[in-house]
Amino acid sequence: MTPSDAHPHRRADTDAGRTQATFAATLVDEWARAGVTDAVVSPGSRSTPLALALAADDRLRLHIRVDERSAGFFALGVARRSGRVPVVLTTSGTAAAELHPAVAEADLAGVPMLVCTADRPPELQEVAAPQTMRQAGLYGSAVRWAADLGVPEPGQGVFWRSLAARAVAEAASGPSGPGPVHLNLAFRDPLVAEAGPLPPARVDGPWHRVVRGVSAPSPEAVRDLAGRAGTRGVIVAGGGAGDPEAVHALAAALGWPVLADPRSAARTPHRATVAAADAILRAPATRDRLHPQTVIHLGERWASRVLSEWLARPGIEHLVVDPDWRWRDPQRLADTVVCADPTELCHAVAREVTHTVPSAWCEAWADAESAAQSAIGEVLDGYGELTEPGVARQLWSALLPHTTLVVGSSMPIRHLEWFAAPRHRPPSVLSNRGVNGIDGVVSTALGAAAVSTDPVVALVGDLTFLHDAGALLGAAEAGLSCTFVVVDNNGGGIFSFLPPARELPAATFEALFGTPQSADIPAIAAAYGAVVRTADDRRAFDATLAELVGKQGVSVIHVRTDREANVAVHERVHAAVAAALEGLTS
Repeated sequence: MTPSDAHPHRRADTDAGRTQATFAATLVDEWARAGVTDAVVSPGSRSTPLALALAADDRLRLHIRVDERSAGFFALGVARRSGRVPVVLTTSGTAAAELHPAVAEADLAGVPMLVCTADRPPELQEVAAPQTMRQAGLYGSAVRWAADLGVPEPGQGVFWRSLAARAVAEAASGPSGPGPVHLNLAFRDPLVAEAGPLPPARVDGPWHRVVRGVSAPSPEAVRDLAGRAGTRGVIVAGGGAGDPEAVHALAAALGWPVLADPRSAARTPHRATVAAADAILRAPATRDRLHPQTVIHLGERWASRVLSEWLARPGIEHLVVDPDWRWRDPQRLADTVVCADPTELCHAVAREVTHTVPSAWCEAWADAESAAQSAIGEVLDGYGELTEPGVARQLWSALLPHTTLVVGSSMPIRHLEWFAAPRHRPPSVLSNRGVNGIDGVVSTALGAAAVSTDPVVALVGDLTFLHDAGALLGAAEAGLSCTFVVVDNNGGGIFSFLPPARELPAATFEALFGTPQSADIPAIAAAYGAVVRTADDRRAFDATLAELVGKQGVSVIHVRTDREANVAVHERVHAAVAAALEGLTS
């Protein structure tokens, strides 16, 4: 009698462990064949088979994040910066639930992500086993596709490879565009075992090679837009607007301005570029005079409420370019939805326009932009101390080309959107504007840094930083390089611009909305191993950026501001812009 015959349960356990290890190794092999290069793992027991397989494959970079919530946003940053599908793995139970905020952001922002949650086997479900809950369908409609898998069984090799290839394809290029995919993976003890031979793979790539063609615009749509050349129209460009040169080729052909969000990469010094749209449209002198007949929406929406309200005025025809059928039209303005790749549409319309006529309409916008930028610069340059709009404007101007700028929601993204002037070769701007939350931004920036050879800088507020400061744990030891500019106004600065600031008693407003914090941000950052500097004026800020940006390690530049003073700065800027624009019409 052999030892294995003497212990039949041990042999069965060994066979089950080997099958699970082979299953996990097959998934990882297929993912690598499909182009996956990065995996983010939060340590846990039940996920052991897949964690070991990910660690053993040298085609993948492995990123260890202790906190699962941080791991999800870290993977989001990896995907945003690289454009590839990352794997993020957690153990079972609440660890899986911690990924939900990042999954929701990836869904609404169209960011590819392969979410793998380990689970207990069927015999441990619904019997109060520890670290066990219902994980099938955990993320609901937030995923592009989901599969709840039983414990792997021998002889499923083709199924495993097909599953792995489909998961990457669904995340990268499903019918609704890129987004998160969820695989819920059940494992039994023993969780540590040697993998057997992997099932045969395709020689030249993944098991399924999915080919998705570019969505070409219809000839009717192209002719319709080309026929509007020389009329009163505007192009509103946000993140995902397509190739910026194609956007400007369309603008030149039609004789229309481009209202360019920094995330669009189109905020460059073309005559048609309008960066100060928020300030321009606050001014009575231009709000009515620059009323368009047609608006083409490319990519994501601006954060500006002023722009949104102006666009909702009657008498405007709206064309929304929506390549992935995501229906990005929160105000229900769209008269026509064009299901086409934005770059292809821009090029096609520009080719269709046979001649371009001089556009007084576009020149009026260009004059307004020039006057507004001069007024903004004059006001902000007149402050000796750093202001919140000034920090955003100065940072945008100072960063070298190829820098990635990760911007927090709330006021930082608005300050960049409203006050950053057009520039040559602008930095690439990433911002979690799917759900628009302030959570996970530190992790997102570190994830972007993990896959970038160029500098990564993050502009965040104090609450955003404190919300995710734990993401700095181990970042320096992992060799990550990222500079955080933390604008600290001791609370939620955006609420100072909203009705509660005017309508509530000061104490109530501070408690519920201002939310002042006693945390020492420089001390917290230093405790996590970051290099910390403070900057009080423009010269010190420039010098500190030059010292830290692009250097190895994690660093924090702390800028102290005041919420009430920030409101006053905005009022001064808007008054100056309004006066400058009034001068254009007098």
